[in-house]
Amino acid sequence: MSEDLIHLSAVDAVAALKTGEVSPLDLLDAQEKRIAAVDGAVNALPTRCFDRARKRAKALMARAGNLDPTSPGWLAGLPIAVKDMNPVAGVRTTFGSPIYANHVPTRSDVMVSTLERHGALVSAKSNTPEFAAGAHTFNDVFGATKNPWDLSKSCGGSSGGSAVALATGMAWLATGSDLGGSLRIPAAFNGVVGLRPSPGRVAQGPLADPFSPLSMEGPMGRSLADCALMLDAMAGRDPLDPLSRDAPAHSFLSAAQRQSLPRRVAWSADLNVTPMAAVQREVAEAATRRFGGLGADLVEARLDLSDAMACFQTLRAVQFATAMAPLLEKHRDRLKPEVVWNIEKGLALSVDEVARANRTRARIVQRMARLFETVDVLATPTTCVPPFPLEHRYVEEVEGQTLATYVDWLAITFAITVTGCPALSLPAGLTPEGLPVGLQLVGRPGGEAALLSHAAALEADIGFFRSLPMTPET
Repeated sequence: MSEDLIHLSAVDAVAALKTGEVSPLDLLDAQEKRIAAVDGAVNALPTRCFDRARKRAKALMARAGNLDPTSPGWLAGLPIAVKDMNPVAGVRTTFGSPIYANHVPTRSDVMVSTLERHGALVSAKSNTPEFAAGAHTFNDVFGATKNPWDLSKSCGGSSGGSAVALATGMAWLATGSDLGGSLRIPAAFNGVVGLRPSPGRVAQGPLADPFSPLSMEGPMGRSLADCALMLDAMAGRDPLDPLSRDAPAHSFLSAAQRQSLPRRVAWSADLNVTPMAAVQREVAEAATRRFGGLGADLVEARLDLSDAMACFQTLRAVQFATAMAPLLEKHRDRLKPEVVWNIEKGLALSVDEVARANRTRARIVQRMARLFETVDVLATPTTCVPPFPLEHRYVEEVEGQTLATYVDWLAITFAITVTGCPALSLPAGLTPEGLPVGLQLVGRPGGEAALLSHAAALEADIGFFRSLPMTPET
C-alpha cells in the first residue's frame, strides 16, 4: 500500500484524500517509510517533523466537515517538503548556515502559512546551500545532497533537496525559491518540474526588501499538473508582501490540464549571454522541435540578453547587502567565501552602478515585451552544462571558456530573472550518460496559466514524468 501511494501524482493523491480513499496519516506513513529507505543515499531531507505533521493531520481530519474540498489549491492533508530557507514554526530551520544550526523559529513565514491554510502538511525540510547562495546544494550543517541519477554528481541548487525528494518519491510536492535559477536548475538536473512565478504571484516574507522583484518562491513537482496544483495553493495576496496580488479567478491546475498548443515558439540556444555545452543545446533543441511536430510555428529568437549579466550581478549584490550586511558584521568568519564576496560586492557599489543596472533592466523588460508581441513561448536550455562532479563548488569553465564568478554559469536562467517573466524547467530528455536535461520555457509577464497550458502539451508528448519516481542506485 505505501509503495503504491508513493507513486501517486500529487493531483491523484489529493483526489484520493478528498474522497476519503486514503487519509493524511496514510500518506505520512508512506512518506516516512520511503525517506527511511532512500534518503541515506542522497541526503535531501535532513530535517523531518512527522510528529508535528501528524498532529496537524488529526486536527485537519477533525475539521473535515467544515472545509470546502472544491476550493482551488486545496491540498486536503497532502504532506510536502519545505526548503530550509523558509521558517516553519517549531521546526529547526538552518538556512544551510552554521550560524543558524540550532535555530527553531516560533512563526512560519508567509508562504508556509499560506500552504498550511490550504491543507498542506509540512513533514520535512529540504537541504539548501548556505543562504541559498549558489546552484550546488552543500553546506557545513548537513553536507551535500547527491543527484539520484548519478550519486557522484551535483543535484543543482539552491532548491536541490526539494528536487531530489521529488525525483526519488520522498515527497509529492516541494517548495523552492529562485533568484538566479534556484528552482529551475535543480529541476533540470533531477528530471522534475520547477516553476519561477511572476513577481507577486506567490506572497512571501517578511523580507529585508519587500519591493524587490528578483527572488521568488514557487512550486516544484514531478509534473506540470502537480506544479500547477501547488501554485494554486501558494497564490494570493498578503499584507506583508506589497507586490502580492489576488489569486486568479480560474485555477492554474485547470490551465495545465487544458494542454493548449502555442501558436509560435521562439528558440534560443544561449540568449547571447553564456557559453553552452553541445549536449545541452542538442537535447533541449530536439525537445523544442517537438512543438513543431505538434503544429506550432518555430522561429529563431532574435534576442540578445548579453547586458543581463552585469545587470543581474549588480542587482543581486544589492539584495545580498540589503539582507545580509548585519550578518557580515557579526559572523564574517562563519560565512562561506561566496556569500562574503556577494555582500562586499553590494556594499562597494556606487549609486551610479545601481542606477545603470536599473536602466538596463528597464530596457530588457521592454525588449521581452516586444518579443511576446509575436510569440507565445520562449524556449532555451535550462542549464549550460549537465550535472557536474559533486566535489566541485561550482562550474568554472564551459566549452573551454573560463567563467569569472561562481554564478556566471547560471546566466541562461538569471537573464530571464531580470525580465520579470514566469519561467519553468521541463524535463527534455537525457544525455548519453543518462543524466537529465531541462528545457526552460518562458511566458509573458503574469502569464503563468498560458505557460503551464502550453508546456503541458509538450510534456504529454515527451512523457518523461512517467519514469518517476526513481530509486537511486547505491
